[in-house]
Formats: sequence, C-alpha cells, structure tokens
Amino acid sequence: MADTILGGGLGFYVMHRIETSYKVRRLPSHQPTERLRRYEAHLLTKEKEAQQLQDEGCREDQAQLLSDS
Repeated sequence: MADTILGGGLGFYVMHRIETSYKVRRLPSHQPTERLRRYEAHLLTKEKEAQQLQDEGCREDQAQLLSDS
C-alpha cells in the first residue's frame, strides 16, 4: 500500500515537471500568444463601445435638459 502511495506521488511529480517544462518551451513568457492578443483586442473594443454608449447617453441627457428649460 505504501508503494502505491509513493508511486502515485512520484508519478504526479514527474508528470508535473514534464508539463511545466513543455509549457516553458512552447510558450515563452515574454511573448504573448495570438489568443491572448485577440482577447486583449476584444476587451479594448468592448471598452470603447461602452464609452461611446456612455457618451451618447450623456449627450441625450443634456439635450433633454436643454429642451425642458
């Protein structure tokens, strides 16, 4: 039973080391992936759209206030 537990722990450690080694070689930390770049561009687009909607809402509020007076 102890052999099974030790073997499982050793197997987990070895697989963890292999996985992290692979990730370091495949995805250097100083170069963002294409997927990350697309996601960041998408977030910027959404932020700009939200800002435009907010600006339009402010203009409508001002126009309504001017027409009421």
